[in-house]
Amino acid sequence: MSEVEITTTSIKGQVVIPQSIRDELNIQPGTKFAAFGKKDIVILKKMSTPSIQDFENLVDYGTRFAREKGIKSEKDVQRILRDSGKNK
Repeated sequence: MSEVEITTTSIKGQVVIPQSIRDELNIQPGTKFAAFGKKDIVILKKMSTPSIQDFENLVDYGTRFAREKGIKSEKDVQRILRDSGKNK
């Protein structure tokens, strides 16, 4: 795990991520990050492209969820959406 390191923002607001952290996290030029800031905290989360297995896991989860809810066809989904609008 990296030690805490100090860095500074440029006039454009850019922050240099120290080399040791870039090496540890395999951060290359063009790496995308999600950024969140609140009060005096800034969090950067390295973004990564989901793998095929990630997508397959999501499909499996969605299939199990639909089965548990009794959703068997697109007509069931359309009915649920239509009915949910009536409750507003």
